[in-house]
Amino acid sequence: MSSVAQTIGPWLSDDGLRVFIILTLIIGGGAAFLAGRGLARGWRPLWRLFFYMALLAGAVRFFDYALFDGKLLSVYYYAVAYLVLLTAGLLGFRSMRTTQMVTQYHWLYKRTSPLTWKDR
Repeated sequence: MSSVAQTIGPWLSDDGLRVFIILTLIIGGGAAFLAGRGLARGWRPLWRLFFYMALLAGAVRFFDYALFDGKLLSVYYYAVAYLVLLTAGLLGFRSMRTTQMVTQYHWLYKRTSPLTWKDR
């Protein structure tokens, strides 16, 4: 067990749920949300998000393996991490794109929710 896992381990327990919540949902999800916003802010196409989230899911799985002795080469855990990160990335992308559309083209569109807009 690594020194980081020994230090943090007592309050994370060995069940993996807390590790998943902290590492994948909070840290990885936050990074994915910000990456989605960054792609939208630069007017990049949505398909790039799918590629970047695949890389980020690999990094999250590696940190789980290196710090908490998780399974590195598990397709199931990678797919779960990828879907969680992709969801967070899509939320970030769509929220920024909505803000861009209603701010830059305020005479054409108005916001209907944090993730949608419609014609005026």
